[in-house]
Amino acid sequence: MPGIEFRVKPDRIRNWPKQERPRERLVADGPERLTDAELLAIVLRTGRGTFKAGVPGDTALTLARSLLASYKGLFGLDRTDVRELLLAPGISLAKASQVKAAFELGKRLRVATSKPRQFHASSDVAEFLAPRLRMAPRETVVALFLDGENHLLEEKVIAEGTPTQATVYTRQIVEAALRASAAAIVMAHNHPSGDSSPSPGDDETTHDLDRGTALLGLVLVDHIILGRTDHFSYADSGRLQQLRDEG
Repeated sequence: MPGIEFRVKPDRIRNWPKQERPRERLVADGPERLTDAELLAIVLRTGRGTFKAGVPGDTALTLARSLLASYKGLFGLDRTDVRELLLAPGISLAKASQVKAAFELGKRLRVATSKPRQFHASSDVAEFLAPRLRMAPRETVVALFLDGENHLLEEKVIAEGTPTQATVYTRQIVEAALRASAAAIVMAHNHPSGDSSPSPGDDETTHDLDRGTALLGLVLVDHIILGRTDHFSYADSGRLQQLRDEG
């Protein structure tokens, strides 16, 4: 006598009540009403598992919650390298690419809508660069080339290094500044550790760049270090002038 086959209805999101489905909720209530996990589930589109009879797989929402828990929220997930993300259970190349693309679009939108025509203070520079540098997993050095009234002419990534160190070449920065017809330079980099305090190496780099720019009639306006939640300004702190006085 053949056995009885029990068919279990897979726990797919499409089987949920409409008012509980993330996509439908986004349309009805707006994206700002959704949780981080619900928004991430929409980006992932599908969960993990084959949904065979009797063996329901994970939904996209379950997978999203698992990722956020594993990487300690959106900040940690954004900082995770795509190759490391591919090692997470249920994450294919397509899913990893979708997640990273979503984060990058958000950063570019923030930069596009907050890009100042003119920098008035170190906080303006920090706000401008924060979307990219604060969450960067490796130390990244950026130079901003300005005209005589501190209007932004060009931004250039100078170096990307390990989580603790990046090599900066004064000649490279100066040559790029001259090509941009800049009158002044602001140098900035992040500390992946989250601590914005300058290191002896940062002092040496600032000193060398200040001397190199002065020889060619350029002005080093500031060197700004971005930490997790704050920034350090060589100009505001008086450290830039101190380095000049020390020769």
